[in-house]
Amino acid sequence: MSAYAILKFLHVLLAIAAVGSNITYGVWLSRAARDRRHLEYVLRGVKILDDRVANPAFGLLFVTGVAMIVVGKVPWQTPWLLTSLVLYTGVILLGLFGYTPLLRRQIAAVQAKGPEAPEYQALAGRAQFVGIVLAVLVVVIVFFMVTKPALWS
Repeated sequence: MSAYAILKFLHVLLAIAAVGSNITYGVWLSRAARDRRHLEYVLRGVKILDDRVANPAFGLLFVTGVAMIVVGKVPWQTPWLLTSLVLYTGVILLGLFGYTPLLRRQIAAVQAKGPEAPEYQALAGRAQFVGIVLAVLVVVIVFFMVTKPALWS
């Protein structure tokens, strides 16, 4: 078995962990919206998944991806790869400086004022919007990684 095949296997497992974790956020949050008694617990659970599973997996995706580029000798300028790396950078920045702080502030707002407070509702709306943007970007990246389209050729 080649080093590239092992890296690719790890890369796919990490993508499953990262994207799979992210997909569950919407399910958990929509369930908590129906029964607000569990909202704080669900928000904390999403935060744990984000901090301990999804974000580390996204970080390791970069490591295994770069290793595959080096081992597989794929040029950095390959359009689908370059586009994916630019989008990936956007996902990481929006996640770290957008979604994660919003999630932290949502937890604090629920603790301090409850789920019906306008402050929490505004934060939840922003977090939902950012989450949707992140999901769309990640789906586009996965599309490029899987199909490797010949962009702009």
